[in-house]
Amino acid sequence: MDEQGIVTTYEEMSQVVNRLGILPLAQLIPGHPSLNRLTKAENWHTGSELDPWAWRARFPGEGLAGYGKFIRKKAVLVSREWFPAFVKAVGSSMELEERYNNGLASREAVQLLQIIRDNEGIETRELRSLAEMKAKEKKTAFDNALNELQGTADIVISGVKARLNAEGEVNGWNSTSFETAAHWMKENNLHSFGGSREEAAEWLQAAMEAQWTNEAKAWINKVLSL
Repeated sequence: MDEQGIVTTYEEMSQVVNRLGILPLAQLIPGHPSLNRLTKAENWHTGSELDPWAWRARFPGEGLAGYGKFIRKKAVLVSREWFPAFVKAVGSSMELEERYNNGLASREAVQLLQIIRDNEGIETRELRSLAEMKAKEKKTAFDNALNELQGTADIVISGVKARLNAEGEVNGWNSTSFETAAHWMKENNLHSFGGSREEAAEWLQAAMEAQWTNEAKAWINKVLSL
């Protein structure tokens, strides 16, 4: 499926995500569809029910797909059926603190993950504040740490929240919110993958077999080291 602009509704896109398992928002995987290519450009950023930009928050909010910058720092939807195996395959067998002690994770990532664990669903501005990373010169380290945590599927983007002022009124652009992948799975009645990382990779490869092109399968196997 590489036809452009063939999907109009959220319900239709839900079927696509369920069938393909992994769907990037923008073109990323060679020989594989993306949300923007499958939808009509004129529907984006309209604020209507047909706006694909709004769907990105509905998928995780309704428990239909995990959402985050899971692959090469790019935003991706992973269907709820595939998500447990995906987390097992791309994540680490070590806790983040152990990775940090072994030089495999940044100090900022450890700091942000602890805050997110304590404040599931926290929005970006509050997270930067609690991490004491609001200064302009700390923004790059903050963004890099968030990308790091998403790339190892420690956290997911849980949705988009309206920014409110002190009076509780909407004020400014909507802000991304984050939660741990484990919390998102628990909230949506998903269980951790029961097997090993190798078995998770085999599960994903088997699921891709009927729906993915050979080019796409070769690319994802290499990038995710499946």
